[in-house]
Amino acid sequence: MEQSGAVIAEHVAAEDAAAEARRMQAAVKQLHFGEGEEMKLSAVAEIKKVAAGDAQRKRRMAALGVIPPMVAMVVELKDEHRRRLVVETLEELAHGTFKNKALIVEAGFLVKLGQPMVNSSELQEKQCLAPLLSSLSSLAKTKFPIDATQMLPFLIQILDSNQTTKQSKLACVAALYNLSTKLENIKSIVSSGAVHVLLKSSQNRVGGGGGAEGALSTLSNLMLSETGKRAIADDPIAVEALMEAMAPEDEPKCQELAAYLLMVVAHRSKEQRRRMAELGIVQLALEVALLGSPLAQKRALKMLQWFKNEAIRGHSGPQPVELMSSGDSSTCERQLRECKKAVRRMVKQSLDRNMEVITRRARAPEDFSRLKTLAATSSSKSLPC
Repeated sequence: MEQSGAVIAEHVAAEDAAAEARRMQAAVKQLHFGEGEEMKLSAVAEIKKVAAGDAQRKRRMAALGVIPPMVAMVVELKDEHRRRLVVETLEELAHGTFKNKALIVEAGFLVKLGQPMVNSSELQEKQCLAPLLSSLSSLAKTKFPIDATQMLPFLIQILDSNQTTKQSKLACVAALYNLSTKLENIKSIVSSGAVHVLLKSSQNRVGGGGGAEGALSTLSNLMLSETGKRAIADDPIAVEALMEAMAPEDEPKCQELAAYLLMVVAHRSKEQRRRMAELGIVQLALEVALLGSPLAQKRALKMLQWFKNEAIRGHSGPQPVELMSSGDSSTCERQLRECKKAVRRMVKQSLDRNMEVITRRARAPEDFSRLKTLAATSSSKSLPC
């Protein structure tokens, strides 16, 4: 009986596979030889369904030559919704398959970005490109040649708009991060105006913090070149944006990255050090040194060494003499007089928070989700050991 059931199941699976193959062949034939826009779009919709979630079917579709005609359709189609269907199908085919991403680029998709669809002034049309561009940008992490300059204008425009959705912004940040992993792209990224837009994104806390972390990670990659360091250090909102990103206690990765970037900015620019002092870098660094992650604490303490009167002579960072000569000594002295008060105040606040957590734990019912919430609160707020 069991053997009979297994035979039936195997027979059903074979029939399903055969039906799937027939659907695939019919869709491919219709895409290549169908007459009229409607037939081709129907084939594209079927290809999207058949390819969904199956890497093997995606590779087989690409091997049957569906990518070049769809890339051509992106430019040829005049209707926004129809173009979007084609772009979404290309995105589906690209997802999870290096070969298909390479085939899309080789078919000239990036070159065609400058043609009618992308030249449209409609931001909504451009936003549908973001996930596909993000997927294709991962090729930058490989040896496959990909021209960042063809993507950058669209990524920057989408990311910089207040009307762009969070999902599109996150996709653009991910694309910029991927492109920034290749050193030869950094000059193009900086020239595109990405630094200022990324600094703004680190302030906006896009997507619950994910966008901010991605933006800061991309800026950290740009710091690997002299061009990137100069662009970040010279940007007029660099200090404000990075100090804002360094403040939240519940985003340790953002704290760590922002602290690193602030260290580089402080080291390179006396004017920016003066700005940091005016905006309260000493008190912020004290708070992070007490309540931040271990790496954020280490970096905050390093900055405190640079900004206090007892800074060690010969350190590579800004020295007290430099600070005096730059005209911000009075600001630093005033802030340093408040250090002891700030430390006492933050220690008391931390102890009060810990006591409140302990009290809530003692009264809380034995509910796993409640305990998990309390544990998360305790771990993010406690003083470091």
